[in-house]
Amino acid sequence: MPKTCSWTPVRLASCAAALWLLAGAEAAARESASLLSTHAWREQAHWRVAISPLTQHFRQNEEHQRVVALALERQRHDGWLAGGSHFTNSFGQPSAYLYVGRRVDLPFGPPGLFGQISGGLLYGYRGRFEDKVPFNNNGFSPGALFTLGWQLDRRNAAAVHLLGDAGLMLQLSWDWR
Repeated sequence: MPKTCSWTPVRLASCAAALWLLAGAEAAARESASLLSTHAWREQAHWRVAISPLTQHFRQNEEHQRVVALALERQRHDGWLAGGSHFTNSFGQPSAYLYVGRRVDLPFGPPGLFGQISGGLLYGYRGRFEDKVPFNNNGFSPGALFTLGWQLDRRNAAAVHLLGDAGLMLQLSWDWR
């Protein structure tokens, strides 16, 4: 004899709760996609704070240490930005990067995908590590970052920075709007 399914009140309540959660998640996703596609919230300048907890070097070196960065950035409504970052470089030295740049929405991929480029002054590769970055003079050198990121919602983004030929850095950021 085939086994029948008995719909107990607990099962009915569980199914109703699951359907309610799915409907809410679908509505939230639709609202988020609409918000990202209209870009209305980008019409104002805002501050961004970021942390970079993970760096992967292209070439491993036993002298490499963990790199962690904290950044504060001002983003204008037209995509231009300026900021500064404090970090420990790959050799454990306190370092800084002051920069200006531009962020653009990419015309392909999911809504919220962006590219960013920045250039500025890098400080921190001193002593026997001066030759690790080009054009270094007493710890000061030009710096540049090329970034591919995804604006997850109105306030949160994740990005990957290309660190020249040295490696990749993951960044998580929060926008103060």
